[in-house]
Amino acid sequence: MQLADWYQIADDNELELFVHHHKQTSSCTSEQRSLIVHGYILLNGVKVDPELVLDAYSSSASLSDFYEQLSGQFWLVISEKNSPVIVLTDHLATKPCFYYQRGNQLFISDSLRAIKAIDNVSLMISKQALYNYIYFHCIPAPKTVYEDVYKVEPGKAIYFGVDGVVNNELLYCPEFATHIKDPNEALKTCLNTIETAVESHSTDNVGAFLSGGLDSSTVAGMLAKIQGRKDQPEKAKTFSIGFEVPGYDETEYALITAKHFDTNHEVLYLKPEEAAKEFVKVAQYFDEPFGNSSAMAAYFCATFAKSKGIEVLLAGDGGDEFFAGNERYAKQKVFEHFTKLPTWLANSLDVLLNNGFTRKLPLFKKVASYIAQAKVALPGRLQTHNFVNQLGNDAIFSQEILDNVDVTEPAQQLKSRFHDCKSEHPVDGMLYLDWKFTLADNDLVKVNKMCELAGVEVRYPLIDKNIVDFSCTIPADVKLPGSQLRDFYKKTCKGFLPDETLNKSKHGFGLPFGVWMNENQTLKDLTITALNSFKKRNIVKQSLVEQALESHGSVHAGYFGELIWIMVVLELWLQKEAKDFRA
Repeated sequence: MQLADWYQIADDNELELFVHHHKQTSSCTSEQRSLIVHGYILLNGVKVDPELVLDAYSSSASLSDFYEQLSGQFWLVISEKNSPVIVLTDHLATKPCFYYQRGNQLFISDSLRAIKAIDNVSLMISKQALYNYIYFHCIPAPKTVYEDVYKVEPGKAIYFGVDGVVNNELLYCPEFATHIKDPNEALKTCLNTIETAVESHSTDNVGAFLSGGLDSSTVAGMLAKIQGRKDQPEKAKTFSIGFEVPGYDETEYALITAKHFDTNHEVLYLKPEEAAKEFVKVAQYFDEPFGNSSAMAAYFCATFAKSKGIEVLLAGDGGDEFFAGNERYAKQKVFEHFTKLPTWLANSLDVLLNNGFTRKLPLFKKVASYIAQAKVALPGRLQTHNFVNQLGNDAIFSQEILDNVDVTEPAQQLKSRFHDCKSEHPVDGMLYLDWKFTLADNDLVKVNKMCELAGVEVRYPLIDKNIVDFSCTIPADVKLPGSQLRDFYKKTCKGFLPDETLNKSKHGFGLPFGVWMNENQTLKDLTITALNSFKKRNIVKQSLVEQALESHGSVHAGYFGELIWIMVVLELWLQKEAKDFRA
């Protein structure tokens, strides 16, 4: 370990504290305590130096009172004499925060590789983490791919003593409103709050991702509006990725937005041979295995923007998870009707309509399926189509993995987060669940790392804490009345966004990997070679790999392409970080 790369805090505690030094990390020290900030932090809405943050902490009545004043994209480390070391993250853990304790030494970093490089540290691959990866296609906090190394969850504080974690506290868990006083005023407030957030995240040499969906179009439109107010106005710069594959390309919608706001819009059409060339680099760049296939598209779009002189990209992540824009929210509301029936009636319908006989009858199949799914309580019902639940543990994992993991852990993680939500409404619960598992653990990791690889800074206006707080003041049935996804948000943007954008179905920067694998020999060869190596690791059954390849070619390229992708990405990552690993 190079000590020059780490802050070492000496405050007379028995616990020795080391915080990895990074260009986004700064520190300050008073007589009683030290504070280290990673990322950028706002105190009561104003960007400030660490000294003012430390002063605010020192004068606050409690940690929660202090946290109420903070926003931005950051994590903090607070160390003071004769007290536990405190590590806390922003409301969505936008910046990764890993920690590892060895005896009386505590190491904190935004990089797993920095921890792995510490002298005399030998990190072991966690079999539980590998199981969780196959389940989630990523490794949700607090686990990491390594035993004994963890990451801080969104909006949480962890307290450390010489013997390890002594306490943890959930600092960000807002209450969700059940009624709204003035809907029209709320619509105005929403648009103004978004504009303020985009402006506060804008800078010189800034551009925006533009997929053509609601979120990216809103950010791009606001950026165009803000650029137009400058003394020397210039067009906002927007960037899209296109695919010459039916069902995956939606550059036409991005062009509608670009034309509407008169942005300087550029499109890169990604070819399978280009993706094949960068596949290994992308898979191996993440700190731990990461299976979201749209990472490739994010990387190429960010690289394209960088080649055009962009230094900061604004991303549209977050709108769906704050204003109820995902199909599953509406679908689950339908199932909730069954759960509200009197127990005797629900049981009677289950016996009469959900049995071996009715499941074979065309007219009753859907009814039986509805009842079977409705009987599974949220959030478990959201995982009905998960590969692990569809195929079963015994069909997927080797016995060595199953003998050494808790197969209920993913479901327990989901349940714990869902029930932390301060609302009885199922939509609020699903939104709160997705803040962690969809945004913090997945989408933000993807965009952060791919922009880092491309050499571009990324910022997320729509996950600004003010927007999240505001979204909680809009009741679930106003956000999503019936099955009208993002109804409130669409009304907010009526007249601002083009009608075609408001009425389009959700898409995004998806990657046609499954289709390309059938068409591109280089990608096919890379995939088959990786899977043949992966078989020998004894993580999954060899029959699963063979089934995935066979089904991919004959049943559904997109569906089984995703399963193949997560296995190939895991293998490529292991080849770099743990080449000799075998379960």
